[in-house]
Amino acid sequence: MKLHELRPDEGATKKRKRVGRGISAGQGKTAGRGTKGQGARSGGGKGLYFEGGQLPLVRRLPFKRGFTNIFRVEYQEVNLDDLARVFQAGDDVTPETLKAKRLIKKADEPVVILGRGELEIALTVHAHRFSKSAQEKIEKAGGKTNKLELLLTGARATVKKLRKDQLAKYLQEQGTEQSN
Repeated sequence: MKLHELRPDEGATKKRKRVGRGISAGQGKTAGRGTKGQGARSGGGKGLYFEGGQLPLVRRLPFKRGFTNIFRVEYQEVNLDDLARVFQAGDDVTPETLKAKRLIKKADEPVVILGRGELEIALTVHAHRFSKSAQEKIEKAGGKTNKLELLLTGARATVKKLRKDQLAKYLQEQGTEQSN
């Protein structure tokens, strides 16, 4: 077999329909478009965007795509090299001391300790979350990690996260704390 002898399989190819080429072709005159109207014109038809005069979907949607997860927890990040730069050996690192040293902005929001940099001094670190590498480096330097409990706020303090009795108890505690 030679290159010029290659042919596609029988029935694999089909000649395209040439519309509007005279009445004997079977698709002449109106070329299968019917008579008159928007669909008969060139460039006619509604297109994908048109919804019969109703405001189309792409115009009804807001510009920002996706959604906002109301249960997302935003952590304030602190790296080990920052701790090594600011604290002395044996210090207690808490969200309050981190705020005092201007490593975080708010002491009442969750803090995560990340493992960038090296730590040569022993520290006792209190945070809401630790990366694995940060925890290993702190313990290798002779320090301790203490995981703080994450306080539920906003949408996280809903029935999705707590049973009704737990939620009632939590809200009661929050009310007494705020009145003090």
